[in-house]
Parts: sequence; C-alpha cells; structure tokens
Amino acid sequence: MEEVIELLKKQNKTISTMESCTGGYLANTITNVEGASQVFKFGAVTYANEFKIKMGVNKDIISKHSVYSTETAAEMSKNISKFTDSDIGIGITGELSFTKEKENNYVYVSIYEKAKDTFVNKKITLTNKLRSLNKEIIIGEIIEELKLILKK
Repeated sequence: MEEVIELLKKQNKTISTMESCTGGYLANTITNVEGASQVFKFGAVTYANEFKIKMGVNKDIISKHSVYSTETAAEMSKNISKFTDSDIGIGITGELSFTKEKENNYVYVSIYEKAKDTFVNKKITLTNKLRSLNKEIIIGEIIEELKLILKK
C-alpha cells in the first residue's frame, strides 16, 4: 500500500472507498500508511443495503443483479467517487461466509477512475474458511490493480 500512496501523491490524486464484506479493511490498510491523509478522503462501510442506497447505489441495480455483483460494486465505486469528489473510488461487495453447501465465495471489486470515467472490475474467488485471510487476499489484489492503474 505504501507504493500506492506514493503514486497517488505524485499524481496529486485522491481515493475513497465504499466497502461491504471487507468491513473497512481497505480503509484501515490505507490509513496504516504514514501520510495517507494527503490522498485518502473517505471510507464508508455500507454493510446493509439500506446504506449502500443512501450512499447513491441504485436500488434497482441491487434488485436486478443482486447485492453480490459486478454491477453493484461498480455503482459503489462510482458513487463514492462522486460523493467525495475523489479521483479514484473503490467498491467492494460479496460473500465471505462458508457453509457445507457452498465452498466457493465470490467478492466483486470495482475501481472507478473519475478522469477517464472507466471501471476496472474484478471477481475474486475465495476458498479459505477464515474471513480475516480472505480480507487480506482481497486487499492484496486491489493493491496490485491500483499499482497497474497508477503506473499507466
């Protein structure tokens, strides 16, 4: 994350997050870096759909595609960028719970770039039973994607 923060500083860009299943883990990872306050504007944990909608996510998108979808993650990323006037918005939604009937869980990540009005969307398959480990995997993938985006 240190490299991401430095790239954001050099490019004079800001970032905000809207997280569901990661419960603020991304915002925590960002704010663990000294100097992150220069680039990090806001982190929202919208665990309940009610608050995703209050933060601008279209309820029809959730109804049509499910809260666990690329479309919902994209709504989250764009709306948090708009709400905070950040250059980059990140939306994360998905499932981290395992049951005997369900061995794979999916998390949907969307990274929105305001200047280009573009999205990078990822569907991450998780196979670990530990929620904390799954959160680390998700954030690791986001960090790698942000580095690619910021080095273009």
